[in-house]
Amino acid sequence: QVQLVESGGGLVQAGGSLRLSCAASGRTFSSYGMGWFRQAPGKEREFVAAISRSGDNTYYSDSVKGRFTISRDNAKNTIQLQMNSLNPEDTAVYYCAATTLNSAVNTRFYVRWGQGTQVTVSS
Repeated sequence: QVQLVESGGGLVQAGGSLRLSCAASGRTFSSYGMGWFRQAPGKEREFVAAISRSGDNTYYSDSVKGRFTISRDNAKNTIQLQMNSLNPEDTAVYYCAATTLNSAVNTRFYVRWGQGTQVTVSS
């Protein structure tokens, strides 16, 4: 099964940008739909973005649409989340996840999760 490791989190000022990466191990990466989720203190984990197995289709939550971009490179077994125009409400632990479906926005369809990377946006 695929193993996931996120990187790229950190502290950034409001209005700034960060790029998260998720490296996957295993030979079957391209058979998984992939997603990014986030969880702020005291809140439930929420959907951020998803991408289909081929990368042809992407989905975003309303709160990040137009600011975040998800992409994947099946040759390198990686996905990325480019985050622009960050604001303090984006502060959370960000998780990369894999689903056996072509794509999904609900956490219950994801079968593998990374350990998470902290993103903190200061005002």
